[in-house]
Amino acid sequence: MNTNNSEPLTSAHEQGFGKTPACDGRLDATVLHKSMSAEQAAKIATVAALYGAMTLVVLSVFSGFAWGPVQFRVSEALCVLALFCPEAVVGLTVGCVLANLINISLSATGILGLLDVVFGSLATLIGAWFTWHFRKKPLLALLGPVVANAFIVPAYLPFILAGIGFYTIPFTEISLDASYAAMYVFGVIATGVGEAAVMYIIGLPLYKALVKAGLGKFLKTDSMA
Repeated sequence: MNTNNSEPLTSAHEQGFGKTPACDGRLDATVLHKSMSAEQAAKIATVAALYGAMTLVVLSVFSGFAWGPVQFRVSEALCVLALFCPEAVVGLTVGCVLANLINISLSATGILGLLDVVFGSLATLIGAWFTWHFRKKPLLALLGPVVANAFIVPAYLPFILAGIGFYTIPFTEISLDASYAAMYVFGVIATGVGEAAVMYIIGLPLYKALVKAGLGKFLKTDSMA
């Protein structure tokens, strides 16, 4: 029996026995990464569902005000969610795509409705990104959806309206046959005013209410908390 105690004793961990992946920190990092990915996916899905569902309700109940040459789409107020987290940018865009796809069957726009799916969703993406980018200045940030929708939507909307037999703007003599440019300018002004009304009259108070209620902390990313 060896009774020499001069050699240092080594632990099971140092010998490699019972060593776990957590020892080098890699497992913790992996778990954290997966957890963050799940959290982000949950935020995106929640925002997409809220925006998509609210848009469809507005289009179904208030179609005369939410769709056409003059629009007051109340669901656009949810774009303020992009002030809290970047996931909202993706969620709003996905929600817009889904809502516009479903609206094709509701509005009977047919294949022309795909213009709204592509370019309408692009306007939402650009506007939401602008809102997130300038989130530290809410009044400026909310201009993103206003400008994006004002300049993009009127560019393709006349063709969708013409496809369903809608050639003239009500209460005006502006028609697609007479002048696309005039209809576009009218659309920029009308869409811009409608979007601005929704964003600043409904969206801004909604943003302040979310902050006051503390719900904004739930939406914010950990790095911002």
